[in-house]
Amino acid sequence: MSAIPQEGDLAQEAEVVWLEDPTDLDYVRQALDKVNTRKGKPRYERDGRLIGYSNLAPKAPRSADSGLFARRTFYLLPHDRPNQPDDPECPYRVGSPLEAVDPRTIAAGKVGEKTPRSQGTSKMTSAGP
Repeated sequence: MSAIPQEGDLAQEAEVVWLEDPTDLDYVRQALDKVNTRKGKPRYERDGRLIGYSNLAPKAPRSADSGLFARRTFYLLPHDRPNQPDDPECPYRVGSPLEAVDPRTIAAGKVGEKTPRSQGTSKMTSAGP
């Protein structure tokens, strides 16, 4: 199960771990997944690739309804703009998926945000906005 995270869902996050450097990515998709561990690389069962994930605090509680832990994953699907930056047929040439945020706005306990960069409406460099 996955959902779009809200601030209250992230209170137990201890850190964000990047498997790939997100500096040059316009956006990443974020999801709140239910998994059986508090930390470590979670199982990834989507198309595309896992870019990062969150680890929880050592005493983070399990969900009362499922017995699992809610952790964020950050990923890209094969047709996402960061994978095809020069493809005029890319479906997200401008705009981004609902769950997509600028990776530079992500921190432990903080939901990422959409920015002009993530929306493809301004050219930004890795040095700054």
